[in-house]
Amino acid sequence: MSGPARHLHLRRRPRWIDGNRFRLLENGEEFFPAVLEAVRAARREVIIETFILFDDKVGRELRAALIEAARRGVTVDLTVDGYGSPDLSEGFVSGLTEAGVRLHVFDPCPRLFGVFRMKLIRRLHRKLVVVDGATAFIGGINYSADHLEDYGPEAKQDYAVHVEGPLVAEIHRLAHSALPQPRRWPFRRASPPPPAHLPPAGDAQAMLVIRDNDRHPNDIERHYRAAIRAARREVIVANAYFFPGWRLLNELRKAARRGVRVNLIVQGKPDMQIVSVAARLLYPDLLADGVKIYEYCRRPLHGKVAVVDDEWSTVGSSNLDPLSLALNLEANVIIRHRGFADELRARMNKLMCEHCRAVEAEAHAPRTAWRVVVSTIAFHVMRHFPRWAGLLPAHRPRVESVLPEAIAGEAPRPVDSPR
Repeated sequence: MSGPARHLHLRRRPRWIDGNRFRLLENGEEFFPAVLEAVRAARREVIIETFILFDDKVGRELRAALIEAARRGVTVDLTVDGYGSPDLSEGFVSGLTEAGVRLHVFDPCPRLFGVFRMKLIRRLHRKLVVVDGATAFIGGINYSADHLEDYGPEAKQDYAVHVEGPLVAEIHRLAHSALPQPRRWPFRRASPPPPAHLPPAGDAQAMLVIRDNDRHPNDIERHYRAAIRAARREVIVANAYFFPGWRLLNELRKAARRGVRVNLIVQGKPDMQIVSVAARLLYPDLLADGVKIYEYCRRPLHGKVAVVDDEWSTVGSSNLDPLSLALNLEANVIIRHRGFADELRARMNKLMCEHCRAVEAEAHAPRTAWRVVVSTIAFHVMRHFPRWAGLLPAHRPRVESVLPEAIAGEAPRPVDSPR
């Protein structure tokens, strides 16, 4: 990684860490109150990374909590993605910066002709919160009102976890690595804080797994594939944007062929129509090998979770599509704990039983010669997409720290960021 991300922590392979406790948080109704409670109790530091922060009732409540924390002396760093959060008002931003909140924008997106946003790829898609280096949150939920059921039929279905225990130190160092760091004389940047020695908080074993464009380009996908390959009884994958590469698809199909119950939950009420079109291209081959496919129809599915057998589960920001698996910055936690896996499995089964329609193989057209050609091309595109993506023009993403004087018309200060 470039810039402030040149820390040894991010060069290590993911490792299992004992002694953690996880609380599953479903939708904004569970997630937002937990985050706000932690921020309001902060004494030293709050770090938040998010793809989306909107100036709506959710964003304004978070803003108020961050301002109050900064005013009582807490160091507050808030990083938003320049594509996901493009329209924060001057009043919204100035209230944060004037209170002392350090607001950073990951790779701001200029608008072509004042309308079209550029730099669609290589985005900061992680959703992280770390408070006082002792408690953390990670998942797929953004700070917007469309994660609350009272938003209406378009409210999103999603998940996150509250983390306590030694794994928080890993999340803390990851969050710090993405912040603008002042250079130390003559050339080196300031080091991240030393890892905290957090006491055990539970009995869950877990690891933090990231995807970046440097040392960890395929870690999340690799751990998915390894878990599915080792499955003996059951695999449940719930993923909003499902269009993975050939190798992950092949592991799902092989698991089903050897007798594993493989259940796939995808969007049945997509927030983007192309998502449904892409996923349905994969249905015939998956169904033919025994994978059960369920389309979630109550509201748009935004979750990125999975359960394998009795103990393995994951929650995070990574979709199983080309953007997440080959381009964006992502973060998942992988958890080994029977109780947590049982809870996540129960919630997935509830979705399948109460709010999904099962996809029947008979509903799809027979495999004509044309369909075979199209399917073959699609599989090869998916198989080689990560390598092709690496050939795309790779602008160097930057973080711009928004200073109070920038609100008055001066340009934000750019700082190198991870790619």
